[in-house]
Amino acid sequence: MNAATRADLRRPDGTPVRALVVDDEPTLAELLSMALRYEGWDVRSAGDGLGAVKQGREFRPDVVVLDVMLPDIDGFEVLRRLRADSPDVPVLFLTARDAVEDRVAGITAGGDDYVTKPFSLEEVVARLRGLLRRAAVATAVRGDATLTVGDLTLDEDSHEVARAGAPVELTATEFELLRFLMRNPRRVLSKAQILDRVWNYDFGGQSNIVELYISYLRKKIDAGRAPMIHTVRGAGYVLKPAAG
Repeated sequence: MNAATRADLRRPDGTPVRALVVDDEPTLAELLSMALRYEGWDVRSAGDGLGAVKQGREFRPDVVVLDVMLPDIDGFEVLRRLRADSPDVPVLFLTARDAVEDRVAGITAGGDDYVTKPFSLEEVVARLRGLLRRAAVATAVRGDATLTVGDLTLDEDSHEVARAGAPVELTATEFELLRFLMRNPRRVLSKAQILDRVWNYDFGGQSNIVELYISYLRKKIDAGRAPMIHTVRGAGYVLKPAAG
């Protein structure tokens, strides 16, 4: 989705949308969670049905991504229990089988939509945004699109970036990289995660492109100042407020 034209979705009280991701494949659950955090949403995940029900009761999500096949109770039973507490929560089913009976079962059970594995992260995000709008649990807002980490600010609408009030000029790719880092402050992001979200797999494992653009950002963000962008050896990169 075009970063310059995308409107954030927020709850009516202005807080981030809450999403619950339920899948027993840890890598897939993490990719989905990262994609939704990139949207600015508050995300929790569960790897089995009972954990999902517990998270649903504690977290009160606005939308749920729910795998049909889980190791304990199936997604249909999870949906039934979630709806007992939150009758109107929108649910997007994930199914590994593109069979008519699965789709019918999911919708009959009360699911609002479904996608079949394998799917694109962009498709899932688009479907969820549609469900939220239809359920009127979130509204599109502009004018509240500023990310702030320490003395670093980034306006997602105007694409203006400043460090301690001083403007920082970035290219489009540098902006997207910084935005991803700022949406995940204090979180170590691997090169693979950065490639996935900023370059959309186009560079197929060429992690040196990440190192190159991190160096570009450091020259513009950290030059002459206390550093905010840090390398975690063997793990990736993290952005956090400058010390001191």
